Amino acid sequence: MGDLDELRSDDAVKRAAAAVTLGLSGSLPRGAAAVLDGLARDDGDPRVRAGALGALVRAAGARRARAAWRRSAGDRDPALRRRAAELAPTLRGGAPVGTVVTLLGDEDPGVVEAAAWALGELGEPARARGAVPALVRACGEHPDPLVREAAVAALGALGDRRGLDAILAACEDRPAVRRRAVLALAPFEGRQVRAALERAKADPDWQVRQAAEDLTT
Repeated sequence: MGDLDELRSDDAVKRAAAAVTLGLSGSLPRGAAAVLDGLARDDGDPRVRAGALGALVRAAGARRARAAWRRSAGDRDPALRRRAAELAPTLRGGAPVGTVVTLLGDEDPGVVEAAAWALGELGEPARARGAVPALVRACGEHPDPLVREAAVAALGALGDRRGLDAILAACEDRPAVRRRAVLALAPFEGRQVRAALERAKADPDWQVRQAAEDLTT
């Protein structure tokens, strides 16, 4: 049985695996894009919808891929919303940055974490479409430390000075966030940055100290 046939299998695991395999093949056989589109939209198993979405983003035409991505970004299952966020930087023609920013307000922390990472990867389009203020809020206010860690890393990746105060504040968060915050200072200069790095050299966590040493040597 070929991958296209297995997309129609009664076994959800087989459907999901076939979708992933087709996406990794680089090009889709005739008729596969339409089948994958139907699975991404209607399959009852979120693993299948996620696999089909990945295949469409990797190997289908840009218009079909973007339409499937938008649907998945609003899917009822957080696993699909997270997958959409993870795929955003690879979406041909550029991701709808406004939608990714909206995902920073998702109720599921895993979705928010993935959206923060994606915004850091999206660069100038993210800076231009309101990502920095949204990431600043997530960095300072979100209750989940993994989200704060992802947000501060994204602010460092974007290197926008509007995010510097939030990065400096994150240097006082829990150890994993402090480590990310120290690394996020790399694009910035100035007295406040130098002072934060000097404090970090005396941090109780050795990885924070090491990060600060690496940036000042």
